[in-house]
Amino acid sequence: MAISFLRILPRVAAVIACASLTAPASAQPAYPSGPIRMVVPFGAGGLTDILARLIADKLAANEGWQIVVENKTGAGGNIGAADVARSRPDGQTLLMGSIGTNATNPFLYKTMPYDPRKDFAPITMAASGTLLLVCDPNLPFRDTAGLIAYAKAHPGALSYASGGMGASQHLAGELLKSTAGIDIRHVPYKGLAPAIPDLLGGRVSMTFDMATALPYVKQGRLRAIAVANPQRSSALPDVPTIGETVPGYAASAWYGLFAPAGTPQPVIARLNAAITRILRTPDLRERLIALGAEPAASTPEEFGRFVQAESDKWSKVLKAIDIQLD
Repeated sequence: MAISFLRILPRVAAVIACASLTAPASAQPAYPSGPIRMVVPFGAGGLTDILARLIADKLAANEGWQIVVENKTGAGGNIGAADVARSRPDGQTLLMGSIGTNATNPFLYKTMPYDPRKDFAPITMAASGTLLLVCDPNLPFRDTAGLIAYAKAHPGALSYASGGMGASQHLAGELLKSTAGIDIRHVPYKGLAPAIPDLLGGRVSMTFDMATALPYVKQGRLRAIAVANPQRSSALPDVPTIGETVPGYAASAWYGLFAPAGTPQPVIARLNAAITRILRTPDLRERLIALGAEPAASTPEEFGRFVQAESDKWSKVLKAIDIQLD
């Protein structure tokens, strides 16, 4: 009996080992376990919002997931980002972040309700946006050199709109002020979409945006002056960059998805795979290009390194121009 038992003991151990390996996998809850909340920390109608809704619709169609896009605005995106940072790290709450919420706000605000480096897990970069400098067509200049000359002759007369303190338009405008040595007033809005009526009505002089401004440029209701990005836009190849007139000038917008820190790695990988597949589809690419943006799928690791590099770059710029917000 003892010999017989010893002979079958290895088989019994193997069965137990297999059971122990398969049990945790079968016990893992399905992801997602319910609706996913995607927080957009800016107002409806801007590129951040449009991008989030395009991705949400694609995820619903391709994966069968229910995505609820929620606009939670305020404090340059800090309110919405902080809400995600405090959420349970289960992948059910995501942030459509930006250069402001995840790279530059710590260098703009005296106090922060979250730490971009510690409180978020990067999922993927989603898109890079073109910052097109557009102005009221009634203004007496048509290019960057003319704008600078007018601003120097009329200090403080020109104003530029942004989607909020620390938004990419704000950074682009402040960088132009410092590099060109001009005085232009910043007018922040809760998202860029509400600024467009004031721009069309001549109550604000200009802004940096492609997504919401491009249709009005095509209609002749706004004038395209230059592109803030390092390279010209494929959507408007004849429009020069600001850097062609002001050496060293370059600013761009970017957007990406984040989860709360501590979200399990398998969930991050699942989200990354699903979203990067979407970003590589031809129809989404065409839609983004039409809006003045380019899809920019990445691995979580690549996106993390990119965000760190952007944070390092803009920290130096912001310290040099000495912007500090409450």
